[in-house]
Amino acid sequence: MKLHTIRLTALLIAATLLGAITAHAAAATAKTTFVVVHGATAGGWEWKRTGQFLTDDGHTVYRATLTGLGERMHLNSTEVNLETHINDVVNLILFEDLHDVVLTGHSYGGMVITGVIDRIPERIRHVVFLDAAVPDDGMSIWDLFGGQSPADPTRFADGFMQVPWVKPGDKPPHSVKQSIKCFNQPVSYKNPAALALPVTYVAFVPKDKSVEERAKTDKSWQRAVARGWTIRTFPGGHVAQQEDPRGVATLIEQSVSDVNKPAPAAK
Repeated sequence: MKLHTIRLTALLIAATLLGAITAHAAAATAKTTFVVVHGATAGGWEWKRTGQFLTDDGHTVYRATLTGLGERMHLNSTEVNLETHINDVVNLILFEDLHDVVLTGHSYGGMVITGVIDRIPERIRHVVFLDAAVPDDGMSIWDLFGGQSPADPTRFADGFMQVPWVKPGDKPPHSVKQSIKCFNQPVSYKNPAALALPVTYVAFVPKDKSVEERAKTDKSWQRAVARGWTIRTFPGGHVAQQEDPRGVATLIEQSVSDVNKPAPAAK
C-alpha cells in the first residue's frame, strides 16, 4: 500500500513538473503580432532582416512601408504628410484585422506610431520606440529640434527633404526624398487610452558615446522618463537594426513584457 502511494505521488510530481515545463516553453515561444514602422526616407526593406528573425522565432510581422517611400516611391508627392503616414499604419492594422499588436517605430516612425496609438489604442498591446522621436501632443518633429524648419537648401528643396547620398542609377533598395509636410505637421497625443499603454523607449548608443551623455541630451528619452516608460539601451548606431538585426529582434521581443512605472511626481 505504501509502495503504491509512493509511486502515485511520484507520478503526480512528474506530471506537475512536466506541465510547468510545457507551460514555460509555451510562454517563451508565445506568438506575437508585430507591426514595424520605419524611419524617414527609408522603407519596410530596412527592417527585412530583423523582421525575418522575428518570423523565425514564430511571430507574425508586418513591415509597413509609408506612402511615397520604399517600394511605394511612385506615390511620392509634396502633398504627403504625417497624417498620410498615420493613416497608412492605422489602415494596415484595421484592414488586416490585427489585435494585441506590438507596435514599433524607428526614428521618424516615432511620430507615426504616436498618431496611430492616439487613434486606435484598443488594437495595441505594447509600444516600442526604437531610437525614435517622442513628441508631446501638438508637436511636429521639427519642434523636437528647436521649433524651426531647417534652412539648408541642399537638404530641403522643392518641398522635399532630399537624400544626397543616393545617386542616380543606384539600385533599390535605397532611401528616397520625403515631403517636408511630414516633418512640420503636428501630431495628436491626448487619448487617455493611448496615454495608458505600456511603452518602451530604446536608445541606440554608439560605442563612442556614453549612456549618461545620451540621457542628458536626448529630449525624447527625457519625455519617456517623465511618462514612466521603460528605458532600454542598445549598443549601435542610429540604424542598429541593419548592424545587428538579430540583437534588435531579441530586444524587441524582450520589450513586450515591460511595464510602465508610475510617472515621477512634478517638482
